[in-house]
Amino acid sequence: MALAPVFIIAFYVYFRDKYEKEPWPNLLLALLVGVLVAFPVIYAEQFMSFIGWWATGIIEAAWHSFMVASLCEEGFKMLAVYFLIWKSKEFNETFDGIIYGCFISLGFAGIENVLYVLENGYTTGLARAITAVPAHAFFGISMGYFIGLARFYPKRQKKFVAYAFLLPFFLHGFYDFILLSRINILLLTFVPFMIYMWISGFKRMKELNNASYYRNDLHLGIDFRKVKEYNPDSTDK
Repeated sequence: MALAPVFIIAFYVYFRDKYEKEPWPNLLLALLVGVLVAFPVIYAEQFMSFIGWWATGIIEAAWHSFMVASLCEEGFKMLAVYFLIWKSKEFNETFDGIIYGCFISLGFAGIENVLYVLENGYTTGLARAITAVPAHAFFGISMGYFIGLARFYPKRQKKFVAYAFLLPFFLHGFYDFILLSRINILLLTFVPFMIYMWISGFKRMKELNNASYYRNDLHLGIDFRKVKEYNPDSTDK
């Protein structure tokens, strides 16, 4: 129950990569890296919780949502995405950022979900299957979307790298804050917020899929990876 939503979303995102699929060993490695990221996150979150001892009430909810959970989890996932794929030869189009960002996030969501279900039971597993796991996937899609743009548009690289962290940071923080603040008017925004993330996630995948450098290559019968003049760092695609 804990892992089923992880694999369902992973297969869906994999099949959305229509034009130049990533090797399965790389994707399994991304999932594993996401699992391993959970261990430094635990210690980082403990440290951030410790230095936030002074916070109470709504401030405590905000601190835990943004500085404990979101900062630590998205920060380490960002580092994992960078070190895993930034210089990889397989990172040869913008959509690859979404693939690896999402798979690393799903690996993290998987181990987190297992721990929650073991501790709290099947009801928690069912609830998280339609909330927390998809949310982590969309945090990863948002991060990967801008990582992909940063990799192939060097003139705007710094801006896109900043977006790659800040957008999932705020999305994740706001997601947790809605639940932890227990403010009724905020709880009313939870479903619309989830719908927004679904729509924006699908939109970003569609946008980069349609912009794939390999899309027209397939129709022409050309594999540009075998063309010496092909430069994946070019901004003139």
